[in-house]
Amino acid sequence: MSGINKVILVGHLGKDPEVRHLDGGVTVASFPLATSETYNKDGKRVEQTEWHNIVLWRGLAEVASKYLQKGKLVYIEGKLRTRSFEDKEKVKKYVTEIVAENFTMLGRKSDFEQSPTTTTSIPQNAETKIHDEFTIGPSDENGDLPF
Repeated sequence: MSGINKVILVGHLGKDPEVRHLDGGVTVASFPLATSETYNKDGKRVEQTEWHNIVLWRGLAEVASKYLQKGKLVYIEGKLRTRSFEDKEKVKKYVTEIVAENFTMLGRKSDFEQSPTTTTSIPQNAETKIHDEFTIGPSDENGDLPF
């Protein structure tokens, strides 16, 4: 039996996606994502925030670079990856990241709309679940979610 490596997060972007173009035209985007939870300790409400390093590849990275920005709320599905590298002093360092497989922008549709002068198209090489990433959810006439 093989294992399962599945991560689901809902959180806010800590900064705009950083986009790089690697050799061969491969696009990669990365950003920190904050998730928070609250609990009671000694009768006081305590909020604990965790920071996650998110990495998106190819078409998903292209979409993220166009629509995501600091502070936006997103739902992300992916897998946990740990990689190592040597720093300038030849010390081995480890980094744990969430490699996103898809994401959904949460909040009001107007939060993600671009200005009328900007046009954006989905790249042809976008990953198969790109259509899911644009699912904001049903809205009423005011653009508010029904829940």
